[in-house]
This record gives sequence, structure tokens and C-alpha cells, in this order.
Amino acid sequence: MKAKQMYKVVDGKGRVLIPRELRAASGMDYGDIVRLGVSQGAVSVKKVDLIEVGDQSPEAVEAFIYAAIRDMPEEKKIAIAAKLLDQLHGGKEPPHAD
Repeated sequence: MKAKQMYKVVDGKGRVLIPRELRAASGMDYGDIVRLGVSQGAVSVKKVDLIEVGDQSPEAVEAFIYAAIRDMPEEKKIAIAAKLLDQLHGGKEPPHAD
């Protein structure tokens, strides 16, 4: 079954909302990784499970991290966040908001 064509406007930051119907039809969900490409002037979006080996771009690393933590237990996420904050502050306690 071919999906109905839809038209969207690109916003000032280059974003386009992928409608729910298209996300559902493609199996995309919140937190999924997508690969973007261009061929003959057409932009393609494809859901992927893993980033390509060797892609160390900040975007690819961020997508990998989001995919890795998506199903992680809450306490593990908190522990990792605490370690990251510790590294950002060089082992010093972060300033407290009053």
C-alpha cells in the first residue's frame, strides 16, 4: 500500500515534521536513529538500528548514545549522568542554585 503524499514546510532551522502516519508506516518512534541522504536532489530518511562503523561525527555519536540509553534502567541513566556532571566540573561539586 502506497502512503498518501503529504506536503510540509521546512522551518527556519531546516526542520520538517514527519507526520505520525508516515512514522508509523515506517516503524519510526521517538529516540530512533535515522540516516539522511541525498540522491539526485531527493532527500531520503531511513530508520536504522546502528550507525555506520567509523562514523565519529558528533551527530552520529549523539544518535548512538540516545539509542544505547533508550531502554536502559532509570538508575543506570542517573549514574551515568552523575559521572558526566562530575567530569564537566573536574571532580568539584557543581554550584547549587539558591
